[in-house]
Order: sequence, then C-alpha cells, then structure tokens
Amino acid sequence: MHDPIVYNVFLIFAGAALLATAALFTRQSMLVSYILVGVLFGPWGFGLTEEPEAISAAAHMGVIFLLFLLGLNLHPQKLLGQLGRAVPVTLLSSLLFAAIGGGVALAFGFGARESLLIGAACIFSSTIIGLKLLPTTQLHHQRTGEVIISVLLLQDLIAIVILLLLQAVGTGDAVWWDIGVLMMGLPALVVAAWLGARYVVVPLFCRFDTIQEYVFLLTIGWCLGMAQLAALLGLSQEIGAFIGGIALAASPISTFIAESLKPLRDFFLVMFFFALGATFDLGMIGEVLPAAVVLAALLLLAKPVAFGLLLKWAGEEQALAWEVGVRLGQVSEFSLFIVILALESEVISRGASYTVQLATLLTFIVSSYVIMLNYPTPIAVSDRLRRD
Repeated sequence: MHDPIVYNVFLIFAGAALLATAALFTRQSMLVSYILVGVLFGPWGFGLTEEPEAISAAAHMGVIFLLFLLGLNLHPQKLLGQLGRAVPVTLLSSLLFAAIGGGVALAFGFGARESLLIGAACIFSSTIIGLKLLPTTQLHHQRTGEVIISVLLLQDLIAIVILLLLQAVGTGDAVWWDIGVLMMGLPALVVAAWLGARYVVVPLFCRFDTIQEYVFLLTIGWCLGMAQLAALLGLSQEIGAFIGGIALAASPISTFIAESLKPLRDFFLVMFFFALGATFDLGMIGEVLPAAVVLAALLLLAKPVAFGLLLKWAGEEQALAWEVGVRLGQVSEFSLFIVILALESEVISRGASYTVQLATLLTFIVSSYVIMLNYPTPIAVSDRLRRD
C-alpha cells in the first residue's frame, strides 16, 4: 500500500523534473512541460494520478502565495494612483474581449446565454502567467510591473462579480444582496489588514525577528488568515492575500519574507499547472477543437494589440505598452473557474465549458512561448533573456 499524498507528489515533481529537463535541453517552455505531465498522468492520460481535483484545490495555494508576495512590494498610495489610470484601459479592453468571445460562440452555434458566458470568460488575462514570467526587479520596482498588476487587479474584481452572479443563479439567492455584501466587505478587509498588521503582526516581527522559523510561521499564518477572512467577507482568497501583503509592505522585514516564501510559492505553482492538465477531459477535444482553436487564435492576436494601443492612448511609452500587451495576451485561470462553476450550475453545456477550457490551455502554451522568446523572464530558454 502506498500513501496517496506521497504518491501524487512524487508523480507531479518527478514527472515535472523529467520533462523540465527535456524542455531545457530542447529550449522549450518549462510551464508547458508541467501541463503536459498533468495530461499524461491524469485520468484521461495514463490514469496514474489519484484525485486530481484534490491536487487542483491544493495548487490554489500557489496563486494565494503569488498575490501575497506581490503585495509585499507595493506601496498603498502608489498602487491607488496607478489603479485610477488603469480603469479605462481595463473596461474598454474587457468589452472588446467579451465581444470577440461572444461572437465566436455565436458563430459556432452556441446559444445566447452560453455565448454571453463564453464572452465573459474571455475578458481576463492570467495572473500566474503575467506575474511568474516577469523578472522580480521588473515586477516590484519598474513601471511594467505596476501596469500589469493594476490591470490584473481590476480584472479580478470583475471576475468576482461574475462569480457572484453565477452563484446566485445556481442557488437562487438574491444577487444584489451578495454584491452589496461584497462592496462592504472590501473596505472592512482593508481596515482589518491595516489594524492587524500595525498593532499585532509588525510588533511581533520586531520583537522576534531573530528567530527565522517564527517569522516564517507568522507570515504563513497572516497570509492564509487574510485569505480566509476575505472568503468569509464574500471576496476571493487571492485578494485577501494581496491586501495582507500590502499591509506588511512598509515593514523592514518584508524583503526577507518575500525571499523566504518564493520556494513555497513555486512548489504550489508547479502543482497548479499539473492540475490544469490532469483535470482536462481529453475525450472532449474532438468536439470542441475547432471553436477552441479559433477562439484562442483571435484572443492571442487581439489582446496584445488592444492592450498595446489602449495603454499607449493612456500615456504609457510605446515599448512598455506593447510589452504589457504581450505579457497579458492569454486567457486566465479565472476563466476556468467561471466556466466550471457555470457547468456545475447548469448554466452552460459541457461543450461550451470545454471550449473555453481548451482555448485557455492553448493560450497558456502559446503565450508562454511568445513571452519567453521575446522578453526577459526568470525561466527563459535563452541566457540573454533569463533574468530575475
């Protein structure tokens, strides 16, 4: 008898290490190798993975840590100023991407409600791809990182509203009440984070900063505590972790915290990409492939161009605007959450859900290649572009 937890972790990381080695020798994307391992070992591949849904749930921790580390390096006043400038860019681009997704869905025979959901799922760009493939110095200390973070945060707020709408449809609850709770929950979360950081967490850091194990434990507890508080207030756990990170950004120990948590973040992000491949039903490919390919191709072309033009219109330099456009040129993990929840709520069909899922995976793969071949990334295949 084998321990299923140890067995699954062995499969994920031994398989990922093997394919990542092959990817590096052949100058391919490591992220793609993680997804491919999930496809090969998942229920619709060789069937070696046990309980891929549990792996997917655990992998969600990687996204939470990613947003927490991001918040650790952002000054609140600077972030608020940048968010204001990103609002028109985000809203206009969201309308365009939703129109493209809905138009493709209608062209392939999906109904009006399904087309609306597919269009909504196309709005978002991937937080994981956008941030993981950005060098640390560029993410935390340069304009490129500020712009990308602002757009992604505003998209996350739109995604939360859509998820609330879907949950209301599925349960029959009053959606306006949920949205009202959401609007009250965000200020309450910010106040709780500020009070908790200033009067509890930072004083504890200052008193016991020489005990690294305690600093690590307190940091994890704060991050996950803020994530859980956000969930209780009707917000996403990612936003809770992000605000928790911002609350500690002014602390002198924030740099040490950011460095110490990076291996833990990467551990769970490998699991995240593995779970993407493992939970995809390969039997649906034949049915949804044409629509998914067209949808993915149009979004891969439209997103970089739209973001590039809109950001240039908003006053950004041309080179920066186009780089941000390319880095945000894929569909998002939030898109997967939306169509999976819509399928569970019987709002859309399996065909519509898997069209978006396959299109998302295709944009992940193509976008990661485009970014790694043209811009600096921590895991670039070229020595010239490898930077952290």
